[in-house]
Amino acid sequence: MDLLILMIRGLFIGRFQPPHWGHVWAVRDILKEVDELIIVIGSAQFNYIIKDPFTIGERIWMLREALREGGVDLSRVIIVPIPNIENNAAWFGHLRSYVPPFQVAYTGNPFVAMLLKEAGIEVKQQSLYDRQKYNSTRIRELIIKGDSEWEKLVPASVVKIIKEINGVERLKIIALGEAEPHKW
Repeated sequence: MDLLILMIRGLFIGRFQPPHWGHVWAVRDILKEVDELIIVIGSAQFNYIIKDPFTIGERIWMLREALREGGVDLSRVIIVPIPNIENNAAWFGHLRSYVPPFQVAYTGNPFVAMLLKEAGIEVKQQSLYDRQKYNSTRIRELIIKGDSEWEKLVPASVVKIIKEINGVERLKIIALGEAEPHKW
């Protein structure tokens, strides 16, 4: 008789602008509860703006390297970029069309939790590690101010990538408020 082995696949959603140690630690914790984890990188279509300065390719790269540096088994992780849609009632169907099936979702966002619960998905609060300190908005603000404290809040691999892509200069220029979509 064949035994049916149930694999539990979880979902974790973020923008990762940029990925920080809190994200890495949350993923490690979630992987203690699930066999595989889908990490959705949201707002995939946005970049070069103050809230979303890094491209989706840069964020995938940073997140993979951060997870690798944090000792995460990447064979258990699926990273999926998803563009936003403006229709929140249709959001779950949009999400589902991009990802493999999953049984449980992890989020610290009450609105996302509500949408997932309305779709019948079990939702758990992921671990939050000193959210005041490990916060992508705060990290971007520190970068803009020229405060090197940000480098302690993200894995060294993320620091290296941000410097390699001139992300510090990019953020400082974007913060001047003159960034607009380019018109040819």
